[in-house]
Amino acid sequence: MADYDYDVLIIGSGPGGYVAAIRAAQLGLKTACVEGRETLGGTCLNVGCIPSKAMLHASEYFDAAANGTMAMMGVEVTPKLNLPAMHAQRLDAVKQLTGGIAFLFKKNKVDWLKGYAKFVSPREGGDLGQSGASSPEAPAFAGAHVVEVAGKRYTAKNIVIATGSSVTPLPGVTVDQKVVVDSTGALELPKVPKKMVVIGGGVIGLELGSVWRRLGAEVIVVEFLDQPLPGMDMDIRKEAAKIFKKQGMTLKLGTKVTGVTVKGSKATLTLEPSAGGASETLEADCVLVSIGRRPNTEGLGLDAIGLTPNARGQIETDHDLRTSVPGIWAIGDVIPGPMLAHKAEDEGIAVAENIAGQTGIINHAVIPGVVYTWPEIAGVGLTEDQAKESLAATGGEIKVGKFPMLANSRAKTNHEPDGFVKIIADAKTDRVLGVWCIASVAGTMIAEACIAMEFGATSEDIAYTCHAHPTHSEAIKEAAMAVTGKAIHI
Repeated sequence: MADYDYDVLIIGSGPGGYVAAIRAAQLGLKTACVEGRETLGGTCLNVGCIPSKAMLHASEYFDAAANGTMAMMGVEVTPKLNLPAMHAQRLDAVKQLTGGIAFLFKKNKVDWLKGYAKFVSPREGGDLGQSGASSPEAPAFAGAHVVEVAGKRYTAKNIVIATGSSVTPLPGVTVDQKVVVDSTGALELPKVPKKMVVIGGGVIGLELGSVWRRLGAEVIVVEFLDQPLPGMDMDIRKEAAKIFKKQGMTLKLGTKVTGVTVKGSKATLTLEPSAGGASETLEADCVLVSIGRRPNTEGLGLDAIGLTPNARGQIETDHDLRTSVPGIWAIGDVIPGPMLAHKAEDEGIAVAENIAGQTGIINHAVIPGVVYTWPEIAGVGLTEDQAKESLAATGGEIKVGKFPMLANSRAKTNHEPDGFVKIIADAKTDRVLGVWCIASVAGTMIAEACIAMEFGATSEDIAYTCHAHPTHSEAIKEAAMAVTGKAIHI
């Protein structure tokens, strides 16, 4: 009989944590997952990816009816916003999906330890016991780690830290979730604000700003850099800025917020150019602070096991997701890399398989990113600038193919002319290095690029693969053909 309670104990039930728990249990390991929320699923399912997509989808319907797109196609309606009903369908989606994880835990015999975990050093405090249900006199297994959850102690041979991330605060700005909100508060607004200022032109800010713009708010996005969507290909960033402006958003680029004061139901923001210069003020009914996220490591008691986060608060791991402490693993937002649910999920499967003695596989070079605005924006691999820099060291060059959605027959018939597909390839080997696109279904289209890159495809491989007609994905084929000057429909 094992001298510890669990083979694997996962801290956190977000996309990385719950997937790791289910996979570990499938592999025959006795598994527990610690979660302090009332529902499983972490930020993503409860207040992030899922509820925001529910609001984005619903607001797209309203906007299509309100701005004349449906009338253009012969469907004449006069929309009336029922915001409580829109919130209700969001909450229902969350309830169903979080409940689904609870069902999967029961099906796979994963124990849900309700509460928040804190490490306890087995070398301190004398005999630690094995669990809240065991005799307190029972000695702790020397090879196991001990965590305390809701006043009870549990031992595990392996512990996976999957605690995710939380909103990065803006110094000097207080989030009251009424006038000044974060991404969670922006999902819960009881009425459409007349004027919303979004601080931060990244993915979350643009998605949530899009929701309220469609529902009738005046939306102003303040971004420190000269273009929105940091980290994406520059052509994509510039085109996205044009599209958002055409949709009615105001983008104040190269601008920083130096202060926010609230008086009653109004906020006053002080702005100035990022490079320095004269300040200005801006009033708003709602301010969304969306400048990024930071790893959740505080309160875990990492010092008790000798684990120190890096300067960015992240937990460093090796390729197999092991930390510097034997038996401690980490995945998801809490480790370096993009803070994306699908990255965490892949790492969750990989870490469970590594713990079980198998070979967990994850390719961090092929992780797509998607912005669920309208149209969607997606990319995978290297940007054009990154590709040039990568090949410059060896004297290599790149070649690029682009194809506009305006020339795609399905996008044309759907009245979705905005965007393009861009493929970046090594000029010598033709191997695809990056794919970037703006299209109504870019988030789905990018999967083809991921598979191609995972198999080391060349642009020619994609160009000579038959694509169904008429589909948006034909734009990927045409962009691949454009890499070597063979595009047909432009």
